Amino acid sequence: MSREICVHSWPCSYYLEPEKRWVPGKLSLTSRSLRFMTDKTGETLVSFPLSSVVEIKKEASHFVFSSITILENSGLKHWFSSLQPSRNAVFSIIEHFWRELLLSPPEAALPVTKGKQLTGLMACSQKRLEETARVLHHQGEQLDSITRGLDKMESDLDMADRLLTELESPSWWPFSSKLWKMPAETNPKESTSMASPKVLGKEGVVVRIPAVISQGNASHVKAGSLTILVSGLEIHDSCSLLMHRFEREDIDDIKVHTPYEISIRQRFIGRPDIAYRLISAKMSEAIPILEVQFSKKMELLEDALTPRSARSSSPVEKGCSVWQAASGLMDRAMSHEPCSGSQEGPSLQLQRSEPLISEGDAQELRQILRKLKSLALDTETELERQDDVLDGITAAIDRTTLTIDKHNQRTKKLT
Repeated sequence: MSREICVHSWPCSYYLEPEKRWVPGKLSLTSRSLRFMTDKTGETLVSFPLSSVVEIKKEASHFVFSSITILENSGLKHWFSSLQPSRNAVFSIIEHFWRELLLSPPEAALPVTKGKQLTGLMACSQKRLEETARVLHHQGEQLDSITRGLDKMESDLDMADRLLTELESPSWWPFSSKLWKMPAETNPKESTSMASPKVLGKEGVVVRIPAVISQGNASHVKAGSLTILVSGLEIHDSCSLLMHRFEREDIDDIKVHTPYEISIRQRFIGRPDIAYRLISAKMSEAIPILEVQFSKKMELLEDALTPRSARSSSPVEKGCSVWQAASGLMDRAMSHEPCSGSQEGPSLQLQRSEPLISEGDAQELRQILRKLKSLALDTETELERQDDVLDGITAAIDRTTLTIDKHNQRTKKLT
């Protein structure tokens, strides 16, 4: 358990049944276990996995007040009391991780071959790239909407130019009445640009995860969910009612306290800030997407950075190195070639007799690599297209600004 990341810890007291007394200490929660350590000696009195828990309850009796009881499948019952900041807060967080562990699919046995390991790592890389491509696609839709809005603005400025020309022309000029006639193509542009925001407003959900939510006071928490959209973030309660929506440009900072806990804040001048703190067993699915969308506003605190170096690398973190070595390792394994030109001994011949990667694993890896290559090429094409769109938007803004300045000068001359 020493290698596991501590999700949260709370000061409390544990009832020691053999000695019939309460022992002060600290209750620590990881994603898969609970542990209680005493304050006086630092000794671990209780440590058990969440998978062995069959019941978590809030109880009270004539000698225990405001306590949490945890029952293991062996029949052993643990009593925790004097929980800070509150019993409800501790109960909600522990119950969340216990429930998510029960609902998660059972873990498969550790892979025996390198092929199974590479397949799992490449699948994680494919999932991350698909999420990034989805965000990039919605970003392209927003840029297209901006382009349509600028086209509508240029059309309106053309109409304003005709009106100003009509006003500047003398009343006896015979061709002035023709300037009032508008081209037929302006109406379709207007209808298209006006319809586009409605379509863009119904954006797809990038990811939604269950979470334990607190605002302001840490002792008041509630179960809910975090929804990541392209245009912002939404926080819902357990009844799927919207608690708050953060627009993308309104978010000032996102702090990653641990791999399971983040805080989101929107600053205000003259009134309190809006800040939410979220703890989730599936926060690892949301943090990479938040890093893509809010890279300049993300802040990794020390507790979130330290465990990465201390613990063994996760499949996602190993994805980059696997991406570089997968093809060469797969080809070498299939051809049964030695890694170096050294002389062969009995042990080396034994290793060569057993391939590193089986034929089935190699075929699956090839399919994943083809998908990754296709996703990467599509992403590159979309990025190049968006670069061209951004150049067009910049040029259109310059033209529009220049045209507005000219219209302002002409308007001043008329007045």
